[in-house]
Amino acid sequence: MRIHNKNIILASADQVAIDAVAAKMMGLDPMSIPMIHIGHEMGLGVGKPSEIEVVGDDIADVNWNFAGNESTLASRGQKMIYHGPLKPLEGALLRSPIAPWAYWASNVYHNKFWLPMIGRKRVQEALMTDWGQLFQNYK
Repeated sequence: MRIHNKNIILASADQVAIDAVAAKMMGLDPMSIPMIHIGHEMGLGVGKPSEIEVVGDDIADVNWNFAGNESTLASRGQKMIYHGPLKPLEGALLRSPIAPWAYWASNVYHNKFWLPMIGRKRVQEALMTDWGQLFQNYK
């Protein structure tokens, strides 16, 4: 989770175009995102920003520099098990009596390391934004 406090309204009857414009503004290539690409190719909407008419503010140079391929320790480990050097151990790691250790390891990582060292600070930062203040006012 990364906090990007952006107040912008996108509206269209074309949901593929909405996703494409949002992705472009985030600094991502919309057509490299499988669901936008597929929606565009199937004619469900327009996924190429060059084919989308945007009215209102000029967003041509907007780039919020989001990271589209950032991995966490947990996701890197998962990729190593499913697609990488640990693939031969997938059955033993995920389909054997030791499989509950994956739950234990995830719980320790997220609740004993990530949340106290990283997550709480991010939550506090999020709560300081306008959206965070609004969230805190919900009953």
